[in-house]
Amino acid sequence: MLVEDRAPGGRERRNPEPASAPTGGGVTPVWAWAALGLLGSSMAAYTGTRLLGPGAVRWWFTASFPTTHEATKVVFWVGIGLLCAAWLGLGRTIGRTRVADLWAICALWCLPFLLGPPLFSRDVYSYFAQGTLVHIGHSPYHEAPIALAHLGKQHVLNGVDPFWRKTTAPYGPLFLGVISLMAGAIGPHLVLGATLVRLFDLIGIALLAIFVPRLARTLGTDPRRALWLAALSPLVLLQLVSPAHNDALMVGMMVAGVAFAAERRPLLGIAVCALAATVKVPAAAAIPFIAVAWARTLPAPREQLIAIAKAAAVAVVVAALVTLVSGLGLAWISSGLFNTPGRVRLSITPATALGYTIAHLVHHISVPLNGKQFEATLSHIAFGFVAVAGLVLLYRTRIENMVRQLGLLLVAIAIGGPAAWPWYFVWGLVLLACLPPAQRSRVLPLAIVLPAFIIIPTGQLALTLGTSPYTLVFYAALAAAGVWHWRSRRWIARPTPP
Repeated sequence: MLVEDRAPGGRERRNPEPASAPTGGGVTPVWAWAALGLLGSSMAAYTGTRLLGPGAVRWWFTASFPTTHEATKVVFWVGIGLLCAAWLGLGRTIGRTRVADLWAICALWCLPFLLGPPLFSRDVYSYFAQGTLVHIGHSPYHEAPIALAHLGKQHVLNGVDPFWRKTTAPYGPLFLGVISLMAGAIGPHLVLGATLVRLFDLIGIALLAIFVPRLARTLGTDPRRALWLAALSPLVLLQLVSPAHNDALMVGMMVAGVAFAAERRPLLGIAVCALAATVKVPAAAAIPFIAVAWARTLPAPREQLIAIAKAAAVAVVVAALVTLVSGLGLAWISSGLFNTPGRVRLSITPATALGYTIAHLVHHISVPLNGKQFEATLSHIAFGFVAVAGLVLLYRTRIENMVRQLGLLLVAIAIGGPAAWPWYFVWGLVLLACLPPAQRSRVLPLAIVLPAFIIIPTGQLALTLGTSPYTLVFYAALAAAGVWHWRSRRWIARPTPP
């Protein structure tokens, strides 16, 4: 059947969506892929309990089959491969299912990771440590988790990766305020604490599942393919759900705000995006794009200025209320957002890869060059380019292309930032997934699958700094593909037929 809705402005739009999955005597391809993905995620979550590395928090269960450590790793990576294959296969049969079926599949694939230990990162224990600091009356923006050692909370500190124990929090007051309530309620139970944090972050996955299809319908694109790209991908399951990264909550709220704005409810959209920024600051990038797009729908300059002022007032009021209620002050709006990830040198970060490669090349011709300082300089230059690109994108923003412009900026921030962790790319991907070029692309799904194999269960990057030259070649290929897309004008917004 045809599912009808109303687009902004009152015009009717139709999106084809099957009333049900195909029926027959056997299992449909959609549910066969769903079962394969559930098998893969279950294998990874179960065997992952034996691959957490030394010093990790022991989970409430441990894989008990009698195999060697190497055999366990093989089973784990086979599970990851099955999950990725199932996701790619599901994408080929996406036209045979409904959004509701995809919600069910998303829940099935998330369940093993919800029950299993945090994999690919130990950040969730840092969240809990920072929330514990808040609970006992200390500021996580001025004191690092290491302070817990002197406050009778050594058991909480033990879960934090040693690399991050002396790092202050780069997160917003809403997120840390809620985590502090959890810390006060459950005390020293780290496994329960990690599970509660993950449940809190899963609100973001639920928001993605609801608002990504809604945004796609507003834009006149396929809600099922958008949902498949944005919420069911291995990138989301392995880098957001399993490790319980708070980016899931941030992007879910941000997409909800953008969806409201695309439906011509800009002030509500700005309020929700401002709330998302109190989880993690990058969501604040959506606020000026929504404000400018809204202002440009108004005919008179005076009305446009009033709209911008209203948008700014709403954003400030929301952020101020959360800050006031949390009692954490304004220290969360600081350079810590950029300084904290910048402590890590990743070969997949373009500035780091370029700096490392150049430093080693000139070393062979006896030219002295401090590699780390050079990488830091390149990182600042890259961030400058991203800032300029953001201003250009903002200047060209209209209500018709707002989602595209914002999505491109968020991807640029992930690439040009001090650390290009794979889950940072979800920020922009969830928006671009609602646009035709991303939905038609054959390369994008493969690019989404790739990060599943470059981070090991302990959270370390599998690619050493020595692989930086190969990373540069990969990014050069992506840049060439981007130029080709730009020249073919695929990203140009086309008006939706009435």
